[in-house]
Amino acid sequence: MKLYQLHAKQVLPISRNEAWQFLSNPKNLKTITPPHMGFHILSGGDEPMYAGQIIQYIVKPFPFMSTKWVTEITHVVQDEYFVDEQRFGPYSLWHHKHFIHETSQGVEMEDLIDYKLPLGALGRLFHSFIVKKQLQKIFSHREQKLSRLFGSINNPQSSLEFRTI
Repeated sequence: MKLYQLHAKQVLPISRNEAWQFLSNPKNLKTITPPHMGFHILSGGDEPMYAGQIIQYIVKPFPFMSTKWVTEITHVVQDEYFVDEQRFGPYSLWHHKHFIHETSQGVEMEDLIDYKLPLGALGRLFHSFIVKKQLQKIFSHREQKLSRLFGSINNPQSSLEFRTI
């Protein structure tokens, strides 16, 4: 069994509360998702975030594939972090922690995602050639979009790393 981990950081010149207001609103996920992915919330995204919230949406991870994705918000500590976990979707496991840390320059947003692909060896092959590149594109788009929305900081701490656990 191979588990993968994605670790992303981005610094933005905004307050912790401003970051929280944006990131904890499920409707804003569409704003930071690449348009070609056809992201659309079906249900559960019209309330402020809370533990136990179920959000259902449609996403097109690839041009030839559309899938329903269901996540549950499992943990919420206002202005600090929240966790979403896939309940139904393309991954065997998706556990995504979103942290907001105050810095002297504003906030550092940190994402830590543990995930596993289905299909055994074939899933590992897909990760190497397709999934990893797709996740890199998604997080690159997100970083650029957030920088346009809130301003950017030339900070070497912004990063995107993948590991196999």
